[in-house]
Amino acid sequence: MSLYNFYRISKPSEDKVPAEMTDKVYRRLRAQTFWGAVVAYSLYYVCRLSLSVVKQPLIDGEIFTAGQLGIIGSSLLFVYAFGKFMNGFIADYCNIRRFMATGLLVSAVANLLLGVLGLFHGASGASSAVFFVLFAVLWGINGWVQSMGSPPGIISLSRWFPLSKRGTYYSFFSSSPYLGEFLSFIMVGLVVGAFGWQYGFIFASLGGFIGAAIILLFVSDTPESKGLPSVQELSGETMRKEDAMKTSETQKIVLRHPGIWIIAASSAFVYIAKYAIAGWGVLFLQKQKDFSLESATQIIAFSAVFGVLGTVLAGWLSDRVFRGSRVIPVLISGMLSFLAFFLFLFAGGGYVVNILYVSMFSLAVGVLYCLVAGVMAMDIVPRKATGAALGIVGISSYVAAGIQDIVSGYLIQGYTEGAEDISTAVYDFTPVSLFWLFAMLVAFILPVVSWKRMKKE
Repeated sequence: MSLYNFYRISKPSEDKVPAEMTDKVYRRLRAQTFWGAVVAYSLYYVCRLSLSVVKQPLIDGEIFTAGQLGIIGSSLLFVYAFGKFMNGFIADYCNIRRFMATGLLVSAVANLLLGVLGLFHGASGASSAVFFVLFAVLWGINGWVQSMGSPPGIISLSRWFPLSKRGTYYSFFSSSPYLGEFLSFIMVGLVVGAFGWQYGFIFASLGGFIGAAIILLFVSDTPESKGLPSVQELSGETMRKEDAMKTSETQKIVLRHPGIWIIAASSAFVYIAKYAIAGWGVLFLQKQKDFSLESATQIIAFSAVFGVLGTVLAGWLSDRVFRGSRVIPVLISGMLSFLAFFLFLFAGGGYVVNILYVSMFSLAVGVLYCLVAGVMAMDIVPRKATGAALGIVGISSYVAAGIQDIVSGYLIQGYTEGAEDISTAVYDFTPVSLFWLFAMLVAFILPVVSWKRMKKE
């Protein structure tokens, strides 16, 4: 079997499900596919955020500087950005089960190699320059395969759910990154504190291997591949003219739609703020507010918990409370995100107060992220081009996140008062905090002022 045939979308099964069993089998396979994708994508994030947990041990151990960590972190984000763009288009044609499992399996291997390399480096005293290059290359490879997670996960919603239910289930799927963040900052943080940073990567790889197994066991490609009718027939949904068009034609419609590019720009600024917390929040709490690694990881983990709640609430708030309006919940959640972020960065307070800051931020930014980067985009694109739309939004978002990682790293490093022992150096986070807040402001203002125009296009 060729590689093309292995990954291409499944052909309809010749063995058809009996008519009296159709509804029962469809609901069972749909639920298995959905929850399998949710759990697996959360474990994608465990393999993606392992570096964020170990930054402080790497800096204090003088293995890497903050600037070098910014470059390493951006290697994942830049590669991820282009990978998500390309894989978004490719995944529209693919067997999502095999495609998604492959990405997580390779990501797990990359994390395992980083942990093993760390143990080898500590034992051998190998060149720091060589170690830095190997680290950046492996983290970049991880970025590419990480981009194979979101497109097939969301495409599964288009293949298995009617339009009337897709928004609600998209909100649930969008919570999976926050579940992954929670697992990373709690579980990986405990492993790093007990055994060392190398074992943080090794533990993350275990999560990746488990996730790949879950995909292969529970996720199905299409209803037709399981002997079922199409989702339109199963749900009684009226076919739209775009549903009869070729996938390549609908993708061209998306590329020419100015609204999707406005959404992509807004999502880029959301990601700058979101990844500022995910990527640098632990270090900020340790160096600016004098929390221990254990306390800092616990505080950021709370941001993940409330991010889940925010994404789950987003679709319901928009559809039910605000009667289909996207602008009002975006404006409210954006303002709350900005306020909470400001308090986190510039207000004092102890453990509980900082949990409140990050919880309010993540609850609000979870709503904003889900509506801007997901629901708004899905509102204006054809079903067959879901992956293409995600690719456009994804490349913009993660290029911005990658730029953020480099800029943040060098702003933090550049405003650090040196000391003989870098672990006791004094950090000035004011410049980087202003950079993060500006991004948060633009993130919600841009879609609010542009939404009416986008809907008309």
